[in-house]
Amino acid sequence: MPIHYQHLGLFSDWVAHAEKQRQLYPLAPPGADTQQKVRQALGVTGSPEVPIDIRIEHRWQKDGLIGEAISWWVGYGPRTQAYLLRPAQMNGPLPGVLALHDHGGFKYYGKEKIADGPDDPPPVLVNWRQSNYGGRAFANALAKEGFVVLIHDTFLWGSRRFPLETMPEIIQKSASILVEQLESEDENTPRHIAEYNLATVQHEHVISKYCNLLGTSLSGVVSYEDRIAVNYLRSHPEVDAGQIGCVGLSGGGNRAVFLQASHDSIRAAVIVGLMSTYEGLLDHNVSGHTWMFFPFGWACLGDWPDLAACRAPSPLLVQYDLEDDLFTQAGMYAAHERLSGHYRSVGASEAYEGQFFPGPHKFDLEMQTAAFAWLKDHLSR
Repeated sequence: MPIHYQHLGLFSDWVAHAEKQRQLYPLAPPGADTQQKVRQALGVTGSPEVPIDIRIEHRWQKDGLIGEAISWWVGYGPRTQAYLLRPAQMNGPLPGVLALHDHGGFKYYGKEKIADGPDDPPPVLVNWRQSNYGGRAFANALAKEGFVVLIHDTFLWGSRRFPLETMPEIIQKSASILVEQLESEDENTPRHIAEYNLATVQHEHVISKYCNLLGTSLSGVVSYEDRIAVNYLRSHPEVDAGQIGCVGLSGGGNRAVFLQASHDSIRAAVIVGLMSTYEGLLDHNVSGHTWMFFPFGWACLGDWPDLAACRAPSPLLVQYDLEDDLFTQAGMYAAHERLSGHYRSVGASEAYEGQFFPGPHKFDLEMQTAAFAWLKDHLSR
């Protein structure tokens, strides 16, 4: 009996037709061949990926951490703003971790969603962290565990966001109308932030079209900017350049997949709430995801777990939320099995760990504790 997909309806047979045309999601084993395919899919050219005109904007000390507000230019658009956090008391260089902010349909802020600077966060971010991060700035908590942590705004978020007035007029008008309808439902978010976030839902489709016209993809642009950030972190005198990791929830987990796959200096990666086979998405779990999850052409080269595992035996931790409404459990378990198989194939079963937690899409305190312990174990050897 033909499979029925909720969001395809009478076009459900399109999936079987596509599979007849060419193989979808072929097994792409770890190794140089798959790594090269990933680099091609992401548009990695081999040119220098370094920050331009680095500036230390200001420094502060708070809650046992020393912080720096940093900015740099990636070669286009406004300057990237970032925080660097490290323990106030430290002896010698420490392992470095890139803490990657989420997507969340919330682009007004970037780094501030997961990191505290010198000032207290506004109420909208307090609420965001309560829903997604157990009520705290996880990047600051991670730094207190003995890491130098870099948190930067990436393309489309925070300091790297497009001003609302540059978006197509129809998007601006639609967001303005919609925010009035939703205002009573979200009293904790200032109107200008809610309106901006609503506008970016449609704007991401526009930007993805521009990416295609410019020979790249949203996956490629974001991972390019993230690799620049990694190279800044590696260059910092307080950082052990041989011990670099990354961690992120949701869109941050998406970014961690690309960093693990495309930057050879990543020694340990933690992907939270962003792992499934592509087949596991087909029924009804495509619409809720960012274009970053779908690098152009990759479905004919491999599956999503293959991206994450292409540098095996490079250590990898994936945390799954069992009631995550962005994925099916079948898709998550299938991805776990595929990842396990990849690491077994290179004789390094112990280098991959999948952790399953009850509850919805989140990176709560229990998950953070487990992730921080895992990073300590793999970045202090």
